[in-house]
Amino acid sequence: MGSAGAKSAVEWLASVTHDPDSVRREWEDNPLGVALLPAGRKWDVLILGSALGYPTLDVLTRLVDLPGPVLADFGDARIGFFVPPGTAARWLGTGVRAVGRGTWIVVPYPGRPTGGVRWLVPPDGTGHLTDPVVLELAMHEAAAQLAGG
Repeated sequence: MGSAGAKSAVEWLASVTHDPDSVRREWEDNPLGVALLPAGRKWDVLILGSALGYPTLDVLTRLVDLPGPVLADFGDARIGFFVPPGTAARWLGTGVRAVGRGTWIVVPYPGRPTGGVRWLVPPDGTGHLTDPVVLELAMHEAAAQLAGG
């Protein structure tokens, strides 16, 4: 990610708070390079276990040119897909944790190495998110592949 892309990604992520400068300071001051950001304003996050999350990301990248931002947590146990706000309130999928309004998520600084949580697909700064319908299709295809179908 170029410095202009990283800068616009930082601005986009930080814009979910009332004080974007405090988010930038948190990223700078935190030894892990992460900040706690509220979900449900500009994005929700659908979190899958890595056993399904990685194959879903593989399928998703074949279905669309560029998915929305995707995170891996500490130890790569879970994968988080950024989707439009409001998705979490409507999501009914089993085995998926839907994070939306009223919840917070650990987010790494885009374009920098961090101490755990990392971007698999960094935000591009435009606000581009993964379409939840396409994500669900990718999850079904990945689950079928895992089941040997």
